[in-house]
Amino acid sequence: MAKPAPALQPIELDGADESIALELARWLAFLRAERRLSPKTSEAYARDIRQFLEFLAEHQGARVTLKGFAAVEASDVRAFLSKRRADDIASRSLMRALAGLRSFGRFLEREGRGKVGALSAIRAPKIGKSLPKPLAVAAAKRLADADERAGEDREPWIWARDAAVMALLYGSGLRISEALGLKRRDVPAPGEGDVLIVHGKGNKTRMVPVLQNVLTLIADYAAMCPYPLPLEGPMFVGARGGPLQPRIIQLTMARLRGALGLPDSATPHALRHSFATHLLSRGGDLRAIQELLGHASLSTTQIYTGIDSERLLEVYRTTHPRA
Repeated sequence: MAKPAPALQPIELDGADESIALELARWLAFLRAERRLSPKTSEAYARDIRQFLEFLAEHQGARVTLKGFAAVEASDVRAFLSKRRADDIASRSLMRALAGLRSFGRFLEREGRGKVGALSAIRAPKIGKSLPKPLAVAAAKRLADADERAGEDREPWIWARDAAVMALLYGSGLRISEALGLKRRDVPAPGEGDVLIVHGKGNKTRMVPVLQNVLTLIADYAAMCPYPLPLEGPMFVGARGGPLQPRIIQLTMARLRGALGLPDSATPHALRHSFATHLLSRGGDLRAIQELLGHASLSTTQIYTGIDSERLLEVYRTTHPRA
């Protein structure tokens, strides 16, 4: 007989009573179970709601109840967003806070706990689309070249490891979390496969092609690694044998930027941008690139089209029929 699910505990809130605290706990459980939101996104939403409730309690001079939350006016929400902006909070974070408030409001309405009509009257903050800053092909290849690290005062297996990770980010367009989340069993030996099974955002799984020279770099690192790499364990380990942390690769990239004379925009994530941009510049199909990157929306991938405007204009000039 299956054990009953543990009772939800109300989340501690300074600005609201227990009724809201319990509904907040139920909402977050819903997001994790039904919407499959990542723990970090759930934590951010909870933080946003907590900040709004604290602001509202101070604004109204009393702890917020479910009835009081349902009676929130558009002016209250605007005042909260204005205060957050005054604290130098970016528009993207404000948009996330508003999205969280709306989601919580919809949840309360579905559960028969009241309708927060004011939230739908608020316009989301505008966010300027910043174009990714890809690296040149030659620079991206140098970052994935183990020989570039040969003079570093570190053990050879570590710079072989870092080169393999960089090659994965550029060669397969992985997020750094996806590359470091690979298990040993997920990576075929050179000549024994050419795809990776990657677990991306929201625990969504996708197949990604991998180059044989990248698999060779990974195999070289594995052969040099002084720690056992069991099939169910992480492919990439740190200096003490535990799972490799993203910060280590970020610091490695910072060192290489100086050594190779690259700009500050040359980050591990820039290698993923470079992967997409270089594919597009060679005629890659946008929808195929969307699948490779694991983007849920094509509009997310379309930001890369702005980078190759010169190539697109040239295509237009040479192929568009003249009147």
